[in-house]
Amino acid sequence: MALIETQDLWKTYSMGSQQVHALQGLSLKIEQGEYAAIMGPSGSGKSTLMNLIGCLDTPTRGTYYLTGEKVSQMNDDQLARIRNQQIGFVFQTFNLLPRATAFQNVELPMIYAGIVSRDRKEKVQQVLKMVELEDRMTHRPNQLSGGQRQRVAIARALVNSPSILLADEPTGNLDSKTGNEIIELFRRLNDAGNTIIIVTHELAIASHTDRIVKIRDGKIEEDTRQRSDKI
Repeated sequence: MALIETQDLWKTYSMGSQQVHALQGLSLKIEQGEYAAIMGPSGSGKSTLMNLIGCLDTPTRGTYYLTGEKVSQMNDDQLARIRNQQIGFVFQTFNLLPRATAFQNVELPMIYAGIVSRDRKEKVQQVLKMVELEDRMTHRPNQLSGGQRQRVAIARALVNSPSILLADEPTGNLDSKTGNEIIELFRRLNDAGNTIIIVTHELAIASHTDRIVKIRDGKIEEDTRQRSDKI
């Protein structure tokens, strides 16, 4: 059973009297432990696909299974549960709370999940150590560099042990050196068993992954595996 499976996925938006098909019958499988990039030009449908995989939106038609659960027809409360428990998000703009420390930012998903304080502390310290920020846990975002902020965001995405780490242009606001450090961190996390999907328009970033899925006009144009042992 694939970790992610979409079958004939469509997403259609109404723009006045016009129908815009952001996705057109897209079928995709991603296995546990893969490190994949979704690429495509602006308007290709890659962001729409990310929103559907991340349970931030629902398809117009078609089916989406995540860890064997049919999530394409879930209601808002069920989707919120899936997002909290199964998906770790990393965004280009970090999306950290400015007045909260690194520790508090990472802890937040565990509070939403109803995890008790003692267990939260141990896990937050563990994931901050994993991203090499254990000595910065009392710092606020404005006391951290861009790369450090993204590491906090990655630790927050990991703290509930999600099935997937979903990263949307994660190096977009970083210089090339810092961006490469973040990509190397993703590689180490993947080698440790995390399933990672990066949405990017940069081939230089995508080339570090094991698989590149290129989207154009809401369809898969090309699906290339770069490491045959990660199937």
